[in-house]
Amino acid sequence: MKIVMLGAPGAGKGTQAKMIAAKYEIPHISTGDIFRSNIKNGTELGRKAKEYMDQGLLVPDELTVDLVIDRLAQDDCKKGYILDGFPRTIPQAEALDGALAKLSDKLDYAVNVDVPDENIVNRMSGRRACLKCGATYHVVFNPSSKGDVCEVCGDKLVLRDDDKPETVQKRLGVYHDQTQPLIDYYAKQGILKTVDGTQSMDDVFAAITGILEA
Repeated sequence: MKIVMLGAPGAGKGTQAKMIAAKYEIPHISTGDIFRSNIKNGTELGRKAKEYMDQGLLVPDELTVDLVIDRLAQDDCKKGYILDGFPRTIPQAEALDGALAKLSDKLDYAVNVDVPDENIVNRMSGRRACLKCGATYHVVFNPSSKGDVCEVCGDKLVLRDDDKPETVQKRLGVYHDQTQPLIDYYAKQGILKTVDGTQSMDDVFAAITGILEA
């Protein structure tokens, strides 16, 4: 099964993608991981991507699609894969479809984890992160047993800048402008499946697996 995950930042799609990947033994693929891997391995595509990233620029769609297709051609993707964080825009989705079509391939599902903006702002502003070891907590859903101190390494927990309500609102604005049109795009293809992301993590997972196994 070949799946693309959709949903606003903070909707929990990354967590669900990891759980789906583990259950069905297919790779969970994020563009960030692909960029890092290619840069680390010094590939030609990685060098090109690094030139843009070093200047603080977005990697162009064409190069991003090349990197993704290169990753999807690897042996571990034969049974399927789950794309997380890509495509983000209609041009990226069209380029991905075109590249897959050349390989006589296509996506099976676009799974949209739907959460209202208000819930996302509340959810993300409750996140607390340990900048030392990277552990994350939530003041309501997953608090540290040590209060505002990390259980893993004992460092102080902080509200990261990108989880502050005003920043989250801006990120949601970008999402609605650029990424939300993908929902209509995949709906027209007949592969869009929407789940209620306000449920518990396990209930969202059960809803997604129900769709995939229907």
